[in-house]
Amino acid sequence: MDFKSGFVSIVGRPNVGKSTLLNKLSGEKLAIMSDKPQTTRNTIKSIVTGEDYQMVFIDTPGIHKPKTKLGGFMVNVAQESLNEVDIVLFLVEANNLKPGAGDIYIIEQLKKIKTPVFLIINKIDLISKDELLNVISHYKDTMEFTEVIPISALNDLNSDLLIQEIKKLIPNGPKYFPEDMITDQPEKIIASELIREKILQLVSDEVPHGVGVEIISFKKRDQREIIDIQANVYCERNTHKGILIGKNGKMLKEIGSLARLEIENLLGNKVFLEIWVKVKPDWRNSEFMLKTLGYKNQ
Repeated sequence: MDFKSGFVSIVGRPNVGKSTLLNKLSGEKLAIMSDKPQTTRNTIKSIVTGEDYQMVFIDTPGIHKPKTKLGGFMVNVAQESLNEVDIVLFLVEANNLKPGAGDIYIIEQLKKIKTPVFLIINKIDLISKDELLNVISHYKDTMEFTEVIPISALNDLNSDLLIQEIKKLIPNGPKYFPEDMITDQPEKIIASELIREKILQLVSDEVPHGVGVEIISFKKRDQREIIDIQANVYCERNTHKGILIGKNGKMLKEIGSLARLEIENLLGNKVFLEIWVKVKPDWRNSEFMLKTLGYKNQ
């Protein structure tokens, strides 16, 4: 039987729902989600395998104008993925009725590639059908898209249609990964991202974007189904450290408790999680720190 396989990159402005879509397609929580922009910092691969196909989805950092070396790395990762895949999904928000400056910038990058581009209009549950037609018209005026597919990633609307249309275009090929494998990300990387997600959810203002998480130990106890995880959380100011720890350690305890529950759910093991907060001024512009935390050009 013919088997089809291919790589699909998901691009778009920060905070348009790329990670939500990736998680819905995979059926597992692989990418962290937050209402704050620029949540994803590296490429996350989600592997979706059917009876006669395998699709490898790549969630990229939102394309934006970088202000730090970390930001520059994030944008480079997103842009480099465009020429290395079989299909690009350009995700936009339906409730933005016209392309904004950020969308136009991405469209200009997409015009330079030969890869087929699907326009994916997300959050269609927030607008009327007439408004949706206007959104489609505005975007079609900017460039020619291979397909236009309205979806609601949060409500899992039209995800089956999206899979069908992707399947039509990806080539015949091998099964790159075992059929029970859903991501190529090491467990410790996903654990670090889940800790960072809880920081994004619980801490306000500018603190979360200056936070990096490093897993310094990830070990299973002998003869027991318990995983011991030790992590460093890096921030840029002493005031940020105080906020992350909270009065009597309350904030750090809540971050650790929520992260531990999600990590246990993902791994299927009991987890003992220890977190330390350390100050590293301007770490987002430090080549050493970016490499330490895994943010480095391939």
